[in-house]
Amino acid sequence: MALIKSISGIRGTIGGKPGKSLTPVDVVKFTTAYGSWVAQQGDNKKIIIGRDGRISGGMMRDLIAATLQSVGCTVIDLGLSTTPTVEMAVKMENAGGGIIITASHNPKEWNALKLLNNNGEFLDAAEGQWILDFADKAEPAYAEINKIGSITQDDTYIQKHIDTILAHPLVDVAAIKKMNYKIVFDAVNSTGAISVPPLLKALGVNDITVMNEEVNGKFAHNPEPLPENLIELCAAVKKKNASLGIAVDPDVDRLCFVCEDGSLFGEEYTLVAIADYILSHKKGNTVSNLSSTRALRDVTEKHGGQYYPSAVGEVNVVKKMKEVNAVIGGEGNGGVIVPELHYGRDALIGIALFLTHLAKSGKSTKSLRSTYPDYFISKNKIELNEDVNTKHIFEQIKKKYKKQPINTEDGLRIDFDSDWVHLRTSNTEPIIRIYAESGTETTASNIAKRIMADIKEMMLMKAE
Repeated sequence: MALIKSISGIRGTIGGKPGKSLTPVDVVKFTTAYGSWVAQQGDNKKIIIGRDGRISGGMMRDLIAATLQSVGCTVIDLGLSTTPTVEMAVKMENAGGGIIITASHNPKEWNALKLLNNNGEFLDAAEGQWILDFADKAEPAYAEINKIGSITQDDTYIQKHIDTILAHPLVDVAAIKKMNYKIVFDAVNSTGAISVPPLLKALGVNDITVMNEEVNGKFAHNPEPLPENLIELCAAVKKKNASLGIAVDPDVDRLCFVCEDGSLFGEEYTLVAIADYILSHKKGNTVSNLSSTRALRDVTEKHGGQYYPSAVGEVNVVKKMKEVNAVIGGEGNGGVIVPELHYGRDALIGIALFLTHLAKSGKSTKSLRSTYPDYFISKNKIELNEDVNTKHIFEQIKKKYKKQPINTEDGLRIDFDSDWVHLRTSNTEPIIRIYAESGTETTASNIAKRIMADIKEMMLMKAE
């Protein structure tokens, strides 16, 4: 059992003992803290809630809605929805905040509360810390009978989300429709099933095969859209002679594609391709996190823009995007942020822009992928003992590679000409993550192995 309390929300496995996993007691405690935080911001106590298709979603929704009412909030429940849809609804409703009930890519036993501010964006560090402190230390006061909040249901927002996407100036329905695309989509038994097919039909795609369509939260496979979890989708695309395949995660904020031959377009290249299209029509800057592929920088500079890295985490990407007025940003995990729509990762706008790009290019999915540089990322981790001083290790690594360009904004990133390695400690596990990228898979792996050997050597020296 697990309960992870962080500034970005509360995440855990369902069942078990309070404080050790995500139980009703914990849900009420942290929802109370969030409702109290919203009340601290002013008079706007309207809260949007929505959930993905998890088994525990209905139970969580009932607990959260009732708790928000008990602290005097007005609740608008979108029901089954997506993370980007809830984010947009907060803005459209001029709400004081929102809660998305989803554990994103985690397996079915997990659920979480993702907490939003009145801009429909994730809370920053100070706001998240306020809620954690309140939950741990405060004695909440609940509303008296005449001041309890109300709750209303509104299931119209997925359509409103789609309508907003169709109105985006760079989404070309006519171009997509003309191509008569044949698409296989893996809904992974969650709310992609009620959002992606209606979007595709609105974009003029009529030949759609939906895999794992039933929204029951009993994920047919590990729901994170990684290569090892998309084997059946790749096979289905090839078997059905489809134009491409599409996969999202359970809350529809991550996106990846499969080429017509069953090969993966590459989750790192979702953002790269969409950025290439946007930058060809709108000059500007881009942002991705320090662990994302260099290909975005290459594409940005090709179009005369400037690329900026950010610390890992959506809230950090969004902050940097605002600072540099980026026209697009996101993360290498298939997260695309189009600020004209909203500052949140959004697979739905990603699908619309990618299909427009593909249609206007006149290329097959595989041919489009071949137009981008090939980089390979090696992802690794080292488990740590409790007595390991990671700060000391990182300082020693910095000294060893002091002749190389180094970024310490989030852990430690070292650049070697066109290659790089990024080291950062996990917020939730006693590990160091080591990501390395190069133009060849072997070189990326060797860079990671070299740094891992350095870390292990320094750990041994410290122990002696």
